[in-house]
Amino acid sequence: MDPRIAIELGPLRVHWYGIIVTAGMILAAYIAALEMKRKGENPNVVWDGMLWVILLGIVGARLYHVFSSPNDGSNSGWAYYSQNPLQVLAIWNGGLGIYGGLLGGIIGAILVSIRSNVSFWRLADSAAPGVLLAQAVGRWGNYFNQELYGGPTGSSWWGITIDPAYRIRTPSVDFTDLQRYPPETRFHPTFFYESVWNFAGFIGLMWIARRFQGRLCDGDVMGLYFIWYGFGRSWVELLFRPDAWTFGPLPTAVLVSLAGIAFGVAILFVNHVIRRPAAARPAVSA
Repeated sequence: MDPRIAIELGPLRVHWYGIIVTAGMILAAYIAALEMKRKGENPNVVWDGMLWVILLGIVGARLYHVFSSPNDGSNSGWAYYSQNPLQVLAIWNGGLGIYGGLLGGIIGAILVSIRSNVSFWRLADSAAPGVLLAQAVGRWGNYFNQELYGGPTGSSWWGITIDPAYRIRTPSVDFTDLQRYPPETRFHPTFFYESVWNFAGFIGLMWIARRFQGRLCDGDVMGLYFIWYGFGRSWVELLFRPDAWTFGPLPTAVLVSLAGIAFGVAILFVNHVIRRPAAARPAVSA
């Protein structure tokens, strides 16, 4: 049986990727609802608007992947989907770009905030920690799909083995060469590195939101999210991803990460330098 499939009942196939990504989304919504309640807002805003945010997030994440040009020798991304348009819908095979998902999710959150008459920045701050948790969980879908891994670790115990059918081949490396990279070769689990980074960020944002709740401005937690995730994604892409989609000399995800970091810094700068709040906001209930 295909190791990517969790349940197979006749023609019905449930993929691990879909189960894990769905679990991450539910966890993100749960954390967002908890944070909204802690801030004195109506947590039902999250559950009522969850469908819009998830749908637009999935659309954005899929489009980012579809229009990408990964350097993995698979001719995937736009080179593949332009010739096989119906496969755009086959998200169970993997292929969700987080930055596209963030853009789609932000658009969904804006619509929810307008519809519910709730501050977008408060909603975004409530959602940010849970998004990192969802990313930490969701990255394990890449494990089951045997994707998003790095080069050989050179170790006999650290790393993951990759079936030859899922190995990458780029102009500079060819991991499909079983003479040079035999079946027992272990590769860097970049999905794991990012998962650990994201989980640490989730813990950090939850702690900051509580420890400094009387000194934070609306939008601060979201800004910190972009800074934390941007740095994490950058070092993973630069150090461990020979198959990264590049734009010029740098991986595209690094360029987007740098823009995200700049966005996060700008939020904090506006909140704490330009506006110079005279007094901290009243503390919310714990």
